[in-house]
Amino acid sequence: MDDRADSAEVNFFRDDQVAADPYPYLEALRAQSPVRREPHHDVFMVTGYDEAVQVFNDAVTFSSCTAVTGPFPGFPVPLTGDDVSTLIEEHRAELPMSDQLPCMDPPVHTDHRALLMRLITPKRLKENEAVMWQLADQLLDAFLAPGEGEFISGFAAPYTMLVIADLLGVPEADRDEIAAGLRRPRSGAGIGGTGDKPLEHNPLGFLYDRFSAYIDDRRRNPREDVLTGMASATFPDGSMPTVSDVAKVACNVYSAGQETTVRLLSSAFQILGENPELQALLRRERDRIPQFIEETLRLESPIKGDFRLSRVPTTVGGVDVPAGTTLMLLNGAANRDPRRFENPAVFDIDRRNARQHIAFGRGIHSCPGAPLARAETRATIERFLDRTEDIRISEAHHGPAGDRKFSYLPTYILRGLTQLHLEFTPGAVR
Repeated sequence: MDDRADSAEVNFFRDDQVAADPYPYLEALRAQSPVRREPHHDVFMVTGYDEAVQVFNDAVTFSSCTAVTGPFPGFPVPLTGDDVSTLIEEHRAELPMSDQLPCMDPPVHTDHRALLMRLITPKRLKENEAVMWQLADQLLDAFLAPGEGEFISGFAAPYTMLVIADLLGVPEADRDEIAAGLRRPRSGAGIGGTGDKPLEHNPLGFLYDRFSAYIDDRRRNPREDVLTGMASATFPDGSMPTVSDVAKVACNVYSAGQETTVRLLSSAFQILGENPELQALLRRERDRIPQFIEETLRLESPIKGDFRLSRVPTTVGGVDVPAGTTLMLLNGAANRDPRRFENPAVFDIDRRNARQHIAFGRGIHSCPGAPLARAETRATIERFLDRTEDIRISEAHHGPAGDRKFSYLPTYILRGLTQLHLEFTPGAVR
């Protein structure tokens, strides 16, 4: 895909090869223009850093009603006229995931995000951080013993699920059943899948039912637990949200928080396993782990991007954008924009502006779980370094250095490995 003309032929949303390695395509697009219409689904692809930040920060001009699904299945009615705001509100509920926080606009989004921040308080995050270290050690006892293992299924996925379950106070007796429900195949290719099957309108329905039951029970029978705190949380004006409102916010945290953190963890350990010198540096200088995490987020953003819908005619990066236009803000491309980041395809732990990345978005929809993801990743890295002498990519599963074979999720939304086989020499428990 070195020829820029190829970008016009490639279907970003349906091509599995591009899903596995989107960067040549995105670089070809940006070389033509940081805002460019792709021909297959009529989406304006925003690959430039400044242009993406402009749109992220403008919740007046751009609606988030299509934030998760973008051009699929398409808006229920034609978006005609110079202001489609009324049409958006009339038909918003017909769009998949419309009741989830990422797809809401102010003022509804303002109230629901405030409710979320009352559920995930700094005090609760601090308490949860202590549990992270304990949970990491519990899983590592079994994971490290053989000297090798598949990192995503063997550690990252169960670890993030246990952490978020503790944060939200999910009863231990229910955690395995909920985990199985999240793994159960559903109709459609899932969010951002490259297949042609439609996404369910409410793929988290089974979680809604479970959390609604929790919240309803705690309102009738308060206890000294996290769920009771959730049940008693109010909107900023002091009004009591419905049981459904609280359940939906909790479900969004429970499902989305795990998926992105698993991808961040796998990218971090792929980089560690490929770079013995970098790994040795972090073993010696643990205070550099936070910078390592930021550069990992920049280089391999767990979310490739999300969508906005223009309410009125506007201009982005000098390009005219008509009302009713779907834009994809490509975090993974913006974080490799050479106008912002020097040598952007190179991992540089000394990069001074690494934290300027937009892996967690910007503006009113910036990821509220970002501090949790960072804390989970740091705890994991610390405990792995404490309890191993080295960490290596398995040549038996991925091939030799310089000729690795990795498989990536077939989705245009998420960026992440499907498997990461590691080898390690366990050290003394510290």
